[in-house]
Amino acid sequence: MHDKQKTSLVWFQNDLRTHDQISLARAMAKGNRVIGVFFFVPSQFEIGTFGFKKTEKFRAKFLLETIQQLEVNLAQLNISLLTFFDSPEKVFPLLVTEYEVTEVFLQKEWTQEELDRLNRVKNVVAPNVTFTESFDQFLFHPEDVPLSFNQIPQVFTQFRKICEKKASVRNLVPFPKAMPKENTIHQHSSIPSLNELGYEEFDTDARTAFPFQGGENEALNRLDHYFWESKKLSVYKKTRNGLIGTDYSSKFSPWLANGSLSPRTVYHKIKEYEKEIVKNDSTYWLFFELIWRDYFKYISLKHGNAIFRQEGILEKEYEWKTDLKLLHKWINGETSSSFVNANMLEIKNTGWMSNRGRQNVASYFAKELLLDWRIGAAYFEAMLLDYDVHSNYGNWMYVAGVGNDPRDRKFNVRLQAERYDAQGKFQTLWLQNSLF
Repeated sequence: MHDKQKTSLVWFQNDLRTHDQISLARAMAKGNRVIGVFFFVPSQFEIGTFGFKKTEKFRAKFLLETIQQLEVNLAQLNISLLTFFDSPEKVFPLLVTEYEVTEVFLQKEWTQEELDRLNRVKNVVAPNVTFTESFDQFLFHPEDVPLSFNQIPQVFTQFRKICEKKASVRNLVPFPKAMPKENTIHQHSSIPSLNELGYEEFDTDARTAFPFQGGENEALNRLDHYFWESKKLSVYKKTRNGLIGTDYSSKFSPWLANGSLSPRTVYHKIKEYEKEIVKNDSTYWLFFELIWRDYFKYISLKHGNAIFRQEGILEKEYEWKTDLKLLHKWINGETSSSFVNANMLEIKNTGWMSNRGRQNVASYFAKELLLDWRIGAAYFEAMLLDYDVHSNYGNWMYVAGVGNDPRDRKFNVRLQAERYDAQGKFQTLWLQNSLF
């Protein structure tokens, strides 16, 4: 038996980093022993409502890489990370007893699955264990936005203007000093393999626009490369609708999605870049995109589970279909649009798709094929490396005409292909064996 010492437990979820990490900083300031825990929750690797795994192999592998990195980075702070391929409510009572846990620090979530998971844990641990939740996935902290959640505007531009005028981005949480050596515990848990999570090992497709690995070090390296080494941030606005290669866009989204990179870190680096290199439309545009990311989080705070309902936040009724044959044609890149097909083969083979591609294939799905948009959203949830519940469902509602787009637009996929893939290079890359 080890000596009984009170413990602050950091429950990592989508905040998988040591820099600019509020829960970690708060736990370390407490003066107790600090340990971390991460759960590979089994339901996240099982088949969901619409017949897709909630997490497919691409994001599963990216997550494993992220947790391996987190374990190493926490070890440098003399903090042990315990990992479990199990439901949190099964393991928590044992952790609390074994380590005399008095306080649990975690990122605040508000979507249903996460809330339910937290409530199940609270129901099985002693009432004297306190849970300290922090909003830690925003650019603009909810306390700094001068609107209550139910006042969040239905149009992005209004939200953006209020934030730009009246809110400011907080400073980074100072990087913590290492705990004393004796803070570490001698019990090691092992991170599961891809096989143990239910997937086969695979090689990254050479054509991918996202050949990067998971983890906060990788994220910070990418930031350095995109800003300081290549200075591609200077032309971001011109290139961001690209389709091929690593540098047409920042590619930060997968790390932002699982919290191995904080949006505040990106923002403060943009400010540094503007001071030292250049301040232009492109540097502003990356900031603009971070505000979009926040906006969908605020929309889900305002509307709750409506973001998962067929009628969306507008409560609009359309005649949606669930035609499996059409669905499979869309998934496998066998529709009548070669531009849609190329994009769908990209996500199928890499777990990545450009922003331009996503808008087109989603619009095609909802507006041409008239399929229930929630099925498309569930497929993206499974496949995307950068799946983020708020952005995914927010964007799908938007494109399907049940979200925050007052104009209810439909993309002309043929014109979009002519504009963004004029030479057909992207389509050739993914459809080499078939004719246009």
